[in-house]
Amino acid sequence: MTAIGQVYRCNVCGNIVEVLHPAVGTLVCCGKPMELLTENTVDASKEKHVPVVTKVNGGFKVTVGSVPHPMEEKHYIEWIELQAGGQVLRQHLDPGDAPEAVFATAASTATARAYCNLHGHWQSNN
Repeated sequence: MTAIGQVYRCNVCGNIVEVLHPAVGTLVCCGKPMELLTENTVDASKEKHVPVVTKVNGGFKVTVGSVPHPMEEKHYIEWIELQAGGQVLRQHLDPGDAPEAVFATAASTATARAYCNLHGHWQSNN
């Protein structure tokens, strides 16, 4: 059974999907079951991946890593997502962009998720 917000990846073609409506069954792509990505919350590598969530005027700023994550062609943060006050807000990033996003919301607490093309799915709460 899937759950709202779960993220799955195809290990054949690289497709990534997020569940918007839970159901029974298995998500399949390229004829194979998709892999459920589990968010990491502790970073042991020298590059930092855990999102840092800061409350700012009118919302939240999310920076990936206490030291900015590399944003190179072969290693970068693909997207940052903020879950706050019943909203899901997402910013897609490209190599060369800053590994950060600002999200406008009146919520007082938030959960941030980020996806590194090499090191997977990461999460933190403010």
